[in-house]
Amino acid sequence: MKQTTFASMSFAAKKRRTRREKFLAEMEQVVPWAKLVALIELHYPKAGRRGRPPMPLESMLRIYFMQQWYALSDPAMEDALYEIESMRRFAGLELIDDALPDETTILKFRRLLERHGLTAQMMNVIHDVLAERGALLKGGTMVDATSVHAPASTKNKARRRDPQMHQTRKGNQWYFGMKIHVGADVNSGLAHTVSVTAANASDISQLPRLLREDDRAVFGDKGYVDNTLKRAARGAGVHWGVSLKASSKHKLTGANKRTNRKRSSVRARVEHIFRVIKRQFGYTKVRYKGLAKNAAQVFTLIGLTNLYLVRRQLMTS
Repeated sequence: MKQTTFASMSFAAKKRRTRREKFLAEMEQVVPWAKLVALIELHYPKAGRRGRPPMPLESMLRIYFMQQWYALSDPAMEDALYEIESMRRFAGLELIDDALPDETTILKFRRLLERHGLTAQMMNVIHDVLAERGALLKGGTMVDATSVHAPASTKNKARRRDPQMHQTRKGNQWYFGMKIHVGADVNSGLAHTVSVTAANASDISQLPRLLREDDRAVFGDKGYVDNTLKRAARGAGVHWGVSLKASSKHKLTGANKRTNRKRSSVRARVEHIFRVIKRQFGYTKVRYKGLAKNAAQVFTLIGLTNLYLVRRQLMTS
């Protein structure tokens, strides 16, 4: 049993719960902690006869998730654990009784997840749990992509930009970075498949990777127009709900525009995933160099985003 400190008693006696406390309380209930810990435990260091014993695994996982929810770097996460009582409580740590992990310990945990490909596996575990509880359904897929900026400056030690990131143009504006491609379920609006590429990869190139074998409908914007795939989908009995695109020879008719509006009303739900990642969790710029490290973070963010989108349903079921 841990001894309650005066700081903890004062925190518990305050008159109002903050938004952070409410959010963490919700995540406490909906994250499948036991299954995720069991997944990581096989690779996590064990206490030996010599040296400092490792931090509790579940505490480190909770700290890693808080980094994603609040867009915190390793040093910022260490500072937050010292400064914010609600975060310490969520991690199961006491300021006086427990050793708080430093930024190096937090970094090593993240690298362990990256080295063993555990973030993609954690995303799949979350998807399986959502499917078991009836939150992630099957039937059709909405596809979309969003760009995430990377530093374009060459004012660094290597004097060059990240070679795995590329620039692309959207309209009249140029972007440098990578793309997150998502396949989301039409019924629930939750992401079921993710791929991460450089920003210059076309949306249509990732479409086959984002579909499930049993999908009976596909919805996407004009970036997914492809007559060959369209004929193949219809030949397989799959509804092709990709928006129609005008050309120099063929303008969109009034009926075409009405069809596009109807399809867009369905497809628009996939945008909620990107809204949560970028606005709720603050992921608007890549944090690391190379696609692999950033993809590992994206897989975690997608899993946590799915939990966030259906947290009310999970809490009442």
